[in-house]
Amino acid sequence: MTENRKKWYRLDNVAKIIPSQTEGADTRIMRLSCELKEDVDPEILQAAFDRSISEFHYFNSVLRKGLFWYYLDESEEHYVVRREDTPAFSPLYFPGRRCLLYRVNYFGRRINLEMFHVLADGTGAFEFFRTLILYYLSMRHGLSPAKDPAGASVSERTDDSYRQFYTSSEERSQLKTLTSNRAYQIRLARDGNMQNHIVEGAISASAFLKLARSHETTAGILSTALFIEAILEEMGPRDRRLPIVISVPVNLRSFFPSRTTRNFFGVIRIAYRAEQYDGTLSSIIGPVAQDFDRQLQIDQITGNMNSYSALEHNLAIKMVPLFIKDIVTGQYNRAAKKGVTASMSNIGVIKIPEEYVPYIDRFCGSMSSRNMQMTVTTFEDRMVFGAVSGYEQHSVLLHFFRKMADLGLDVELSTNDYNAPEAERK
Repeated sequence: MTENRKKWYRLDNVAKIIPSQTEGADTRIMRLSCELKEDVDPEILQAAFDRSISEFHYFNSVLRKGLFWYYLDESEEHYVVRREDTPAFSPLYFPGRRCLLYRVNYFGRRINLEMFHVLADGTGAFEFFRTLILYYLSMRHGLSPAKDPAGASVSERTDDSYRQFYTSSEERSQLKTLTSNRAYQIRLARDGNMQNHIVEGAISASAFLKLARSHETTAGILSTALFIEAILEEMGPRDRRLPIVISVPVNLRSFFPSRTTRNFFGVIRIAYRAEQYDGTLSSIIGPVAQDFDRQLQIDQITGNMNSYSALEHNLAIKMVPLFIKDIVTGQYNRAAKKGVTASMSNIGVIKIPEEYVPYIDRFCGSMSSRNMQMTVTTFEDRMVFGAVSGYEQHSVLLHFFRKMADLGLDVELSTNDYNAPEAERK
């Protein structure tokens, strides 16, 4: 009889530095939500979860410390879904404790997945979340089970694509560049309890795309330009000497043939200086579009990817004990944050089999942040901006959504902030 042995996994190159980056409100947790058109049935959700996690067993792992690196140890713990009763983005990783690195909960019509970034990026986490939602709806309404559109095998889902596509000859020093630049930092009062505040804004996707085309640009570039314009309104005269820098994650699966559900993304930085602004949105769109075009070239993307992979392939770094790596990467992270004003990511257009569509109202994504982060999701004609900040005030986010309204878009706002008016809570 063959003994069944638990598996363990090396961390991918992005995941290696994440444990040392968790501090304060930045718990390094991503959150995906699906709002249905009816209340959630907990028993069916549990059954759907059990079936889903059996197909993505890699996610059922705990984070362990080795002498030189962290690693993931597969767990047999059975997770029980619960009614949401903790603040969003509450920590999932506690050093020295064998804790599963995700949570699935529900409240009213919403199903939520929260996941520690060590396990996956937004694309990988959404593959699991999509499977969960489809199993839930198929069980609840007797729909035919949907197939995995990627058709990925277990080994393909757990591939370390940074290692697979690393080429040392094209290595660049992007990590050094990130720590050497300074950007404008939003000057608002931070939450004293180190809690994340969520503000969701929902608009018509077709109306936003039409608006982007009227400005001869894309929805992604227009979103970034509006975010920059909202931040400009917060800047005082002395602040304008520093650029606004928006960090934008890029899904590397668009450039390399990977089906992994682990981390596989790069980051580009869109920089804009206040003196370029003449009071019109067009004066932001032009420079932002040029920056996107320059940085989304394959040589730039490859260099970006290799800069992360270089960490693993550097012999000197390999031989440094983990506790020293934690200190160094923590210092790097704090220095790198000085070079970023805020972040914006785009999960993209969410595809669901047609027979499932009538049961779903919207999807939303968000990411914990000490500063400010915005995630865009699009499902059918509903485009949702999930904005998260570690600040008590939401003036930048209100500027952002008001600018959309000024451009003729109908904006539906909701928030988890108990200080907000009742009509805006959700």
